[in-house]
Amino acid sequence: MKRKAPGSFLFLMPSVLLLLVFFIVPIILTICFAFTNMALTGAAAKSLEFVGFQNFINMFHDPDFRISVWRTLVFLIFSAVIGQVMLGFILALLMKEKNVTFRRVIGIIVIAGWVTPEIVVAFCMVAFFSDNGSLNQILGWFGANPVSWLFSFPMVSVIIANIWHGTAFSMMVYQSALDDIPKEVEEAAIIDSATGFQIVRHITIPMVKGSIVTNMMLVTLQTLGVFTLIYTMTGGGPGTSTQTLPIFMYNQAFVNYQFGYGTAISLVLLFIGIVASLFYMRSMKVKV
Repeated sequence: MKRKAPGSFLFLMPSVLLLLVFFIVPIILTICFAFTNMALTGAAAKSLEFVGFQNFINMFHDPDFRISVWRTLVFLIFSAVIGQVMLGFILALLMKEKNVTFRRVIGIIVIAGWVTPEIVVAFCMVAFFSDNGSLNQILGWFGANPVSWLFSFPMVSVIIANIWHGTAFSMMVYQSALDDIPKEVEEAAIIDSATGFQIVRHITIPMVKGSIVTNMMLVTLQTLGVFTLIYTMTGGGPGTSTQTLPIFMYNQAFVNYQFGYGTAISLVLLFIGIVASLFYMRSMKVKV
């Protein structure tokens, strides 16, 4: 076996340094700061002290934290698992074997929301859900009274916004997986008098299970970190009605200037992402 040149590792040094500076070091600092009283104001700003698990004890006794966890789970389940994953699969299924023009038109419409920057999507959705927005104008054509969507139904509004923004990714993943299913398998099922629902349930879904689980993991991790969309649309309000963990973490770290407490919350968010990832990987029977 030919040995590599002693200096070949030098070509990897830029990548290693970037990974070290912008990924490894921030993670280590985050873990360290989570166990301190780091702050920008008050006595803690003058002397950094190790406080052990006190930040985590305060966190789990904080009712706002528990509410934020619940809001995060609601937002995750309805906008990611039920919304993006299921809607993306349905769109991909409906577009399967359609003519090229149809697929291109529908694809462009759906992908437009995905490629649009999140801050732009947020402002578009504010204009859509505002009191004088497009949605209320459409309802007015049918004689319905205007609704203050961002005040009366804030969580529903941000869930719909996130679904519109992220569904295209799931659709493209499923389109690629569905196109790889051999036509002979489905044709054999049709000859055996299988209905469309039976084909989807017993053939399509089992054959694309790996893509479904992988997509669910990616969408879940992305949704857990959604901040700009919610903060721009509602600011986490009214009250705490849309205050997910990223919003709660931001408020504690950059509004109340309690960096130690904020980084402790970020570790909990990271832990939730790890647990979700392990669950999805186990469901694919992947050894970890």
